[in-house]
Amino acid sequence: MADPTNAAASLENLPLFAEPEGGQGSVDDWGDGHISLSGPAGQSDLRRSLQARLASASAVGQRGPAAPAGMHARRASDGELTALERNGATLRRGPGRGEVDWGLVRAYREQAADQLAHALRSREGLDEGGRRELGRSIVVELLADHAERALTKGLPIITPDEQIQLAEAIMAALFGLGRLQPLVDDPDIENIEINGHDNVHLIYSDGRIVVGPPVADSDEELIETLSFLATRTSANERPFSPSNPRLHLRLRDGSRLAATAWITPRPVAVIRRHRLTDIGVDDLVELDMLSPAAAAFLTAAVRARKSLVVSGAQGAGKTTLVRALTNELDPMERIGTIETEYELHLHDMPERHKRIVAWEARPGSGERGPDGRAIGEITLDDLVYDSLRMNLSRLIVGEVRGREVLPMFKAMQSGAGSLSTTHAHSARAAIERLVTCAMEAGQHVTESFAYRQIAEHIDIVVQIELHDDSHAGGKRTRYISEIIAIEPGEHGLPAITDVFHPGHDGHAVPGTPPIWLPDLERVGFNPRLLDHGSVP
Repeated sequence: MADPTNAAASLENLPLFAEPEGGQGSVDDWGDGHISLSGPAGQSDLRRSLQARLASASAVGQRGPAAPAGMHARRASDGELTALERNGATLRRGPGRGEVDWGLVRAYREQAADQLAHALRSREGLDEGGRRELGRSIVVELLADHAERALTKGLPIITPDEQIQLAEAIMAALFGLGRLQPLVDDPDIENIEINGHDNVHLIYSDGRIVVGPPVADSDEELIETLSFLATRTSANERPFSPSNPRLHLRLRDGSRLAATAWITPRPVAVIRRHRLTDIGVDDLVELDMLSPAAAAFLTAAVRARKSLVVSGAQGAGKTTLVRALTNELDPMERIGTIETEYELHLHDMPERHKRIVAWEARPGSGERGPDGRAIGEITLDDLVYDSLRMNLSRLIVGEVRGREVLPMFKAMQSGAGSLSTTHAHSARAAIERLVTCAMEAGQHVTESFAYRQIAEHIDIVVQIELHDDSHAGGKRTRYISEIIAIEPGEHGLPAITDVFHPGHDGHAVPGTPPIWLPDLERVGFNPRLLDHGSVP
């Protein structure tokens, strides 16, 4: 059996238990979920306790030092520890020496999550930093307990590198995305497509499609991971179960996750990463997404409080354009955002938006109340109603996929200058798409009502094209192809003006000025920019 005294001398130098220079520890984020487990203040006490525990390791059932205040650590039974110890040994004996055993990580994450949930019951209001610090203490305690018992039973001791790798993996699984974390951390990956635990494809920003590594050991484990993320990743807990088989949530780094299970042959998930957040219109001009003339026109339109809808295919850059246009506003303007899941992230840029209120809808539980609504549900309609008392200058509604169009109309009625996005293959098709979405709300919404709302409250539709030549060795390009202006026409139908239309290469070129061009001139727009985009 290993000598506990010698083992203590080596274990106390592990990075997991080491105290950084100056004696001040930290829990540093290297990325979402990638945690540096340097010893916090008071970690030396834990190290001394570990030495004492190892020195008396002959007492197999001896309990360790007291758990942190508010945390009731539970030592596993001998049978449970045997399984953990056997898994731990695979860190050294497995085919990939030094690779993380995700079965062991999952077992530890379950224990740590249970203990963390128990500890948080007496610590209401603890912020994210405090939660991570408490979680780190729990992980350290679990690993210290495991190390002691491994020494006591004469089992292999994992190396310092493996120890810190295991600790970081547990923290990533507890507070990050586990095996998904390295994929989300890659800045070149734009989309992650998962069709079962071992069928993963990575879509890069240049259009490349690469087969990715398995993200779980089984489909059941993948569903378990998604369910765990649904309970603690978003500020609003999202149910994911056979009775709620669809999941939509925002990950901590701002990425959007959509998943289904039980209604598909295998669990399916797609993670859409937002690569361009703190961006302005000039940046999009440099990326050749739009011309200087189109950029000046749209910027002036937003400043002149024209309501605008951006349409295009999935991944075309609709949200990026709305974000860029909003970033051109006065930082002191009071604005609000209403979204099903946070995607704009304007509230994460306080230097650009100093007076902002950001709302996120909540789906509620699977149970229904007497009014037929899901218990705890907060709809976009509810949020629009709340926003009317928040002294907002303008209200921005996120993506319109269905009946969200009615809250968008209400937002446009309550104040000019609203922005939103929708899916369509052309600017005119976007109008028809919005009519269809409005009629999905029920029989009380007629076609004529929907057209009238569009004609009266939407001023501009911008169409973005996504051209993908990556399959032929080229690149994926995004560009604005159309900008149309809308006015009320005959019988309440929208009258359309092609302010910018597709040129010979598909990019938008100036066409016919809108009748409200003087409104743009009042905020500094040069009308001669619409003369084939040239400056006099």
